Parts: sequence; structure tokens; C-alpha cells
Amino acid sequence: MAAQLGVSHGTVRVAYQRLIDEQFAVGAGAAGTRVAEGPSPSSAPLWSSDVPPLPELFHPYGTPPLPFQMGVPWQDAFPFKLWSRVFARAARRAATAPVSYPDPRGDPQLRKEIAAYVGIARGLRCSPAQVFITAGYAGAIGLAVRALQVEGSRALIEDPSFPITRKALDLAGITVTTVPVDAEGLDVASGIRSAQDAALAIVTPGQHAPLGMTMSLTRRLPLLAWARRSDAWIIEDDYLSELQLTGRAAPALASLDHGGRVLHIGSFSKTISPVLRLGFVVAPIELTGRFGDVCACLAPAPALALQGAVAEFLREGHYIRHLRRMKRLYASRRQALLESLAQVRSESLKVEASHRWLGRHCLDNRLSVGRGDRPPRPLVRLGSVASLSMVRPITPVARAPARRDQLGCAYAYIVLQTARRSGAIAPLALSDP
Repeated sequence: MAAQLGVSHGTVRVAYQRLIDEQFAVGAGAAGTRVAEGPSPSSAPLWSSDVPPLPELFHPYGTPPLPFQMGVPWQDAFPFKLWSRVFARAARRAATAPVSYPDPRGDPQLRKEIAAYVGIARGLRCSPAQVFITAGYAGAIGLAVRALQVEGSRALIEDPSFPITRKALDLAGITVTTVPVDAEGLDVASGIRSAQDAALAIVTPGQHAPLGMTMSLTRRLPLLAWARRSDAWIIEDDYLSELQLTGRAAPALASLDHGGRVLHIGSFSKTISPVLRLGFVVAPIELTGRFGDVCACLAPAPALALQGAVAEFLREGHYIRHLRRMKRLYASRRQALLESLAQVRSESLKVEASHRWLGRHCLDNRLSVGRGDRPPRPLVRLGSVASLSMVRPITPVARAPARRDQLGCAYAYIVLQTARRSGAIAPLALSDP
């Protein structure tokens, strides 16, 4: 072959050896070299289309948020310059730190600051050893399900509820039983009757998602008693923390737990930015060892620089000042929208303001716009932009047929300056379907 190709014998040997190394050929010594037997051709497609996850629930990823988009805090009053300096310092510290694997449970300084913060703001006494840093709420729910070993069991969730929670439980093989909510929150007695064998309950007691009521003490105590009696677990989704328009937020459900049955989950997505994808779990003391093992093997904490920046943001008091400023801003914009909606005269539109939710994702006005199973309909025109904001029906987050038919929800706020400059928010007349 060397003579045929006009190359040296060494070049031929190197070529054959490379084919053998890459398993395209098999060397048999004196018997020669033969082509290796490969797998039979597959009928599966070589390429798959890039379909984003859960497109029916979320606006396209990486695009600017819509005026009424769920789950996005407003950014026009965020201290970007301050945050940039804080993040740059944290990035430099991380880059110059000794090269080693960081603590999979999270940066010790951030865990310390979170423990102090939830103690003050949420009434939850815990040590830094009980705090585990996660990749947002999704990472926290995944860590909790794995550490509790409840895959394949039954769980109670609120109806309506956050759709990500329901989907996560389904992916974990957990059977979901939906429980109705009323003005006092989860109907605990109904949930116990419908699923006596449940091993888990996931609730939003601080501010229900998406309806906004706070779970009353007369519901919290029976829920805790059920967990102790049934050896079950409660996951508290405290997604908004203390962010509330009027008065102080109710203490965390975990602050009442003296039996070690409640896991407290928090996130910075709604208070700082969802770009962070940073959350945390406060686990009962007796579970800290297992949670640490799961973190080390399956769910390590996010990048150290990001954690360091949030730790400094908390430590220097910037976080508390930011929350106070945003509360005032959200309250004024919420009032501007309510005044505009009051001008609408239509039997298809009903506004109920409970003075609890706030922000783009959590205005807590329940809008009944025809039937919930029909497509979103135009609601308001934003200033001179003349863009239509769409109200999503409650269908994706509710299971009970009666609730799906009755309610449509909007959670948002409007840029007040833009609205006033163009004659405030111009309501569009709504006609019955």
C-alpha cells in the first residue's frame, strides 16, 4: 500500500494504528488487519428539533419580558451599578481563591447570611448548617424530593398551584392529589380525607400562588399535626419571602414546626432576578447529613462567584433596602392599574384586590374574563406603545373544573411613568364571549 500511495511505510503504519485506536479496524497480528464490525444502522433520527421546555407555560426564554408576564420582577429600579460592583468583587475573589472543590452545600458565608435573614424576616430560627444553596426553586424541589426519598409516593398540592411543582412531582413518579383552597388557604381536612396515605404536602402558606391569600393559623396547626401524626413531610414554598404590600408578612410555616417535618424553600428569583437561578432549602436538623450527601453527589450548589455576590448583597444591607424600595414602587403601580381597571364597565371583568401580592408576577387581582379554558384576550393598552397585554387564563394552574371555568388571572404591574405620560392606562372594552 505504501508503494501504491507513494508514501513511506511509517505513514501507513500510523494510519492503520489510528484506525485501530478509533475502533474502525481490528489488528490480528500476522493474520492482518480487518474492518471492525459496527452496529447496524439506526432508524432513529440523527437530529432533534430544539423545542423549549414547557412552552405552554412560559414566554420564550431569553427574550424581554412581557408587561403581564408571570414570575418576573421589575428591573427599572434595580440598583444595577451597585450590583455590578458587588458581583465584580465576588468574581475576583472566586478567581483568585485556591483551586479546590467548593462546598457542595453552598458558600458558607451565603448560608450564614440566609440563616440570619430568615430568622429576622420570616421568624425561622435555624443554623447555617441547615441551609443548602440550590439552582433556584426547581433545584430546591429536586433536592428535597431526592433527600426525602418520596419518589413513587403520594403528595398533596393546592388547587390552583404553581405548574412547575406539579410537573416536578410527576417527573419524580409522585401521584398528585389536588386540594382546594379558600380564604384561609389549603383546606387541610379535605386533603386528609382525599389522600390519607400522602407522604408529602407542598404548600405556599405565606402568599398562595396564584390567588394570594395567607394560610390562617387554624389551618397551619392541623397541617403540622397531620405531618407529625402520619410521619409525612411538608415543603413550604416561600417564593415571595417578606415581599408584601401592607403590614408585615406572616411568619414562615416552618417557624411553628417543632417536630422537624417542614422544609422551607426560598428563592431570589422574585426579589432580585430570575437570571440568578439561586434558591435555598432550610432542612430539619436531623436531615442535614442526608441533604449534604445528596448535594455532594447529585445537586451541588451553583457557581461560587454568584453566591459570593448575593452574600455580600445581604451582608451589607443592600437586599433589605432594595425590598423596601420595591414595595413602595409596586404599591404605587398596582394602584395605578386598579384605578384604570375600575373604569372598565363589563360583565366579563371582575377585579378582586387582596392587598397581598405585588410585582409583575403577583399583583393579586383575580380577573374573570369569560371562561378559563378559552384563549387569552386583550386587556389593557400600555400608554403610547399600543401593545396589547394578554391575560392568561387560570387553566394551566387549576385542576378543579369549577375553578377552571370561573377564573382567569393576571399578575403584573405597569410602568407608571409611561402610563401617565400618555394619559394613563387606556382600558380596552371587554365584551362577553
